[in-house]
Amino acid sequence: MTATDTFLWVVFPYVCLAFFVLGHVWRYRYDKFGWTTRSSQLYESRLLRWASPMFHFGILFVFLGHVMGLGIPKSWTTAVGITDAMYHFLAISIGTVAGVCTVVGMVLLIYRRRTVGPVFSATTRMDKFMYLVLAIVIVLGMWNTIAGSILNLGGHYDYRDGVSVWFRGIFRLELHPELMVGAPIGFQLHGLAAMFLFALWPFTRLVHVFSVPLGYLFRPYVVYRSRDRRLGTHPTRRGWDRVSAAPRPPGKQRR
Repeated sequence: MTATDTFLWVVFPYVCLAFFVLGHVWRYRYDKFGWTTRSSQLYESRLLRWASPMFHFGILFVFLGHVMGLGIPKSWTTAVGITDAMYHFLAISIGTVAGVCTVVGMVLLIYRRRTVGPVFSATTRMDKFMYLVLAIVIVLGMWNTIAGSILNLGGHYDYRDGVSVWFRGIFRLELHPELMVGAPIGFQLHGLAAMFLFALWPFTRLVHVFSVPLGYLFRPYVVYRSRDRRLGTHPTRRGWDRVSAAPRPPGKQRR
């Protein structure tokens, strides 16, 4: 194994994870008011009504699929009765639908952001760069699913015996860079792009993923009361209020 392999599959992941953790700490301490998605719904809502749910629900199922595929060992799923054929079917069917929804939603969001003037004016350079990296990660993931699992290009590759073991080893401090060295190029590029996205994450609008409004569960109720007539107010009624004639100034009285 060369020094380049060690850097790509050992050093680079830890550098990206350090940026991910420390960057969020820095962002929360010094840029709390910027911890937002900078919503653009007021500028345009027709495309957003379709694009946002497709993208967010799609990316949610993609994330859950990665949690199951990368975080859960193959032996665990086998122990509970999930065969390789069953897992393969679920991964292909659900993963493909989720991936298509994510890609279509992202394309609509980028199209909206580019064609709607006020939305494009509110787009920063970091937003554009983030969309580019996110698109690369998603497209590479879709390519690995379609080319490797559906079209079977380049032969069969079980990422749960390679990429998954390497990924879990990063957090367990049991490094297996040789597994990524032997992985197909599509999985290598997908892994590198995903790690770079983690490093970029704290400095983009993606931080809103961790903005869970838990305070709404514990804040006191907001009590609305009607106006009290005894305080000199009167109920609002429909129509115009009558305006009395202005008094004439002294010395100008009609004779």
